[in-house]
Amino acid sequence: MCLKTNLPESMNTTTDDKTIVKDYFNATGFDRWRRIYGDGEVNKVQKDIRLGHQQTIDTVVAWLKADGNLANLSICDAGCGVGSLSIPLAQEGAKIFASDISEKMVTEAQERAQKALKDASNVTFAVQDLESLTGNYHTVICLDVLIHYPAEDAEKMIKHLASLSESRLILSFAPKTLCLTLLKKIGEFFPGPSKTTRAYQHKEKDIIQILEQNGFTIQRKDMTSTRFYYSRILEAVKE
Repeated sequence: MCLKTNLPESMNTTTDDKTIVKDYFNATGFDRWRRIYGDGEVNKVQKDIRLGHQQTIDTVVAWLKADGNLANLSICDAGCGVGSLSIPLAQEGAKIFASDISEKMVTEAQERAQKALKDASNVTFAVQDLESLTGNYHTVICLDVLIHYPAEDAEKMIKHLASLSESRLILSFAPKTLCLTLLKKIGEFFPGPSKTTRAYQHKEKDIIQILEQNGFTIQRKDMTSTRFYYSRILEAVKE
């Protein structure tokens, strides 16, 4: 995840994080991240983030394809954004339920799916936050979302996502390491749109402990690291 979330400085208030994220990705954040997740012209930092995010997507898709049963799976893509993960998984035949807190992101994802898929009947998009998700899925995936929430909220969300998963939970998060913490601190000295605000890092051992407490064990790990994007990916399966 990018440690410079570029949330406007005016949003750095006591307002709860979920409201901040929802408002941001339905306003200026939507245009910024739609460009990053697209294929148009972007600046060097945005291009680096785009490449890092795509590496994370490619890793998860490769994991699922390697198991050889992707077409038989039901998958919840929690925090789907513009459909960067949902669409390639749907192309492989998986049954996808994809949600995002941002209505604009979901609309963009639906439009991209209609263009990319010959038959989009196996992917459903909905405007929902993580806490309101219901149902049961073979695999639940939540990528590049935990960066928006502090540890106590992240724990609650992971617990809820675990309750929806019949077999597997895949998460990515910005790892809390000394190096990345220093980089974030340095970023706080820069004024204007480059200023970091609410970009939460999480200790890997804490995330693993939460997963284990909810009946999961780690099966695969990976790390995406570019100049401006850092993401630890964990695949956990039910014991």
